[in-house]
Amino acid sequence: MDTKSQLARLGLFDAKVPRYTSYPTAPHFGSSVDSPLFKRWINDIAPNSAISLYVHVPFCRRLCWFCACRTQGTQSDSPVRAYLDVLKAELDLLAQHLPNGVTLSRLHWGGGTPTMLSPDMMRDLATKIASIAPLAKDAEFSVEIDPNEIDSARIEALVAAGMNRASIGVQDFDPEIQETIGRPQSYETTRATVEMLRAHGIDSLNADILYGLPHQTNTRMADSVQKLLSLSPDRVALYGYAHVPWMARRQNMIPSEALPTPEARLELFETAQQLFQWDGYKEIGIDHFACPEDGLSVAQALGKLRRNFQGYTDDRSDVLIGIGASSISRFPRGYAQNAAATSAHTAAIRAGRFSTSRGHSFSQDDHMRARMIEALMCDFRIDGDEIQRKFAISESDLKALFEHVAVRFPDMVTLSGSDFVIPTHAHPLTRVIARAFDAYDLSKAGHSAAI
Repeated sequence: MDTKSQLARLGLFDAKVPRYTSYPTAPHFGSSVDSPLFKRWINDIAPNSAISLYVHVPFCRRLCWFCACRTQGTQSDSPVRAYLDVLKAELDLLAQHLPNGVTLSRLHWGGGTPTMLSPDMMRDLATKIASIAPLAKDAEFSVEIDPNEIDSARIEALVAAGMNRASIGVQDFDPEIQETIGRPQSYETTRATVEMLRAHGIDSLNADILYGLPHQTNTRMADSVQKLLSLSPDRVALYGYAHVPWMARRQNMIPSEALPTPEARLELFETAQQLFQWDGYKEIGIDHFACPEDGLSVAQALGKLRRNFQGYTDDRSDVLIGIGASSISRFPRGYAQNAAATSAHTAAIRAGRFSTSRGHSFSQDDHMRARMIEALMCDFRIDGDEIQRKFAISESDLKALFEHVAVRFPDMVTLSGSDFVIPTHAHPLTRVIARAFDAYDLSKAGHSAAI
């Protein structure tokens, strides 16, 4: 039996599994985490420590049909300015509870389209953030940039605020595919944005590209990847398009009959994978690629690669605070998510309280399984000695767990000494194998295809 037949038999082309940017995954968050508990977790942050901050801007000038993020369209700046006032009030509220001396190791503005903020709004927001928690000396400040919604004045405002990494969504450069997913964005527009960023001193560039889009073929995939490579991004996220119209109704605009089959999706991924590797990029985890000198490549080589809600990261902070509607925070003791609806979030902040509406407090078992799943997603390997050293599990119990999972995936995992390893030929099955270490019932959660 060839490898693809084995992958098919083990569920690669049928399974719906989490992306494991968190454990447990967001569908298992509950109402036990509220504003008072969120405040206690903030109070527990050590003084003078470095944390990460994520700022969510849920507005777009247009709504792309492929996107499943929590966003809303607006042609007016009025709701954006009103939302900015809420963000500043939320930051003031955070400042009341944040210990002294806290700095930011990472700052990320996401959305939505944060670059739809005007230069004065960008400066206003950045000034407020800096007054509460300034950037650490070696901090990374990244912003998601829409090439259709950016200009020199806005880049200048971001650079002045300390932005040193830009993230550009490409998705695909083929005009027919762009029209089908509601995302017109020419190669020329994207290239002009990259040139503008570099002219302003931004050398660190992330790019996102999707496989599994309607009308994609291996030839079209190769053409888009070659165009992206001509822009020389430092790192690339090669995400599989998740067609979940029951969760994101706008995806009903995308003709499902034009979507590639699961088998074709794997071929599209492998086409892009080979091109990135041939161009000298290192493969990072299951879906990222980075230049050898990039921080992700360095972190992977040192065994320090991490995974969070933005994907793979080299950030070592154990605290991530999310600001804005639907944002998720991560603490050593659990996850906390703000109210998803902008109106509910706004009402809570204006009432002088955090909008925390759901989350999850970690058990010891959560900590152990989260580390095992992260290790698989980052390194394709669980270090058994590390797990025994950090968590209350005996050698015999851990061995039994490893063997229980291994027997479900014959020829796809290796038990080497005390370690659990996914060999290269089985890497496409990583999320399915990680699912076997998940203690939660995923039957009612709407997750995306395994490939």
